[in-house]
Amino acid sequence: MVKQILYAHMVDMGGIPVRQPLPTSNIEQIDPFLLLHHHIGNFKEKTDPKNVGVGPHPHRGFSPVTFIYQGDVHHRDSRDNSSVVKAGGVQWMNAGMGIIHSERPSSELTDQGGTQEIIQLWINTPQSGKMNPPQYQAFQKADMPKISAELSLVAGKQGTTTGPAKSEMPVVAVMGIIKSGEEISIEAPFEHSMLYVLNNSVTISGYGLVEEHNLVVFEKETNKLEVRADSEVKILFLSADPLNEPLATYGPFVMNTQTEIMEAMRDYQMGKMGVLIEEFE
Repeated sequence: MVKQILYAHMVDMGGIPVRQPLPTSNIEQIDPFLLLHHHIGNFKEKTDPKNVGVGPHPHRGFSPVTFIYQGDVHHRDSRDNSSVVKAGGVQWMNAGMGIIHSERPSSELTDQGGTQEIIQLWINTPQSGKMNPPQYQAFQKADMPKISAELSLVAGKQGTTTGPAKSEMPVVAVMGIIKSGEEISIEAPFEHSMLYVLNNSVTISGYGLVEEHNLVVFEKETNKLEVRADSEVKILFLSADPLNEPLATYGPFVMNTQTEIMEAMRDYQMGKMGVLIEEFE
């Protein structure tokens, strides 16, 4: 059932400390999942929101998805989207042909002080959709159906329940909390499935204990997981079929060829991905 376990080592992402179980020095991707960053930030009262979070930067050719576990995230982009998503919610952006966005804690969170805990996931887009118009979707916790007491179905299906996020390819995404003493069942309908444990530990039926900050990658024959928590645990579950397409990456661009990467850099420099001027309260 379990193919491998990848530990989320601490790395520096432009001055922001994050845990990164994927990619590793040996694993470029778990197709179509390219990158997973787990970040916890603590803000003092009266912090200036302009000085925290991630400022304007471009993307093309994949979907950066942000899962918010504590605090909130204020998303702004060059397509005039601006929204604050709070704990338990998700920001799902299909970057398509190109978009510039920023992700910062809200002015409310930085003014009051508090903790922000998020996961950012990069999901590759099929070649046929890489130059589609960008799309941004924001979901609060209440917008997503539950598959157990505190587990939300973000995208895809579990039984007869369907998550609200529209992805560029079929993906199952489940986020939230497994309560202490709770045992849950999650369907893994696609070839590549994985489970990230944010804190504490879980017991996976047929395998055993998995500690926090580990990404569990399952064998492709796995079609259902039975997971138990002896204390309250935050998790993220993902499942999708591989694209099996050539991969060319450079920073925030994910394409199929190096020529397309060069085109993305040129288009960004020429302003074809738009302009984002952040406004703060």
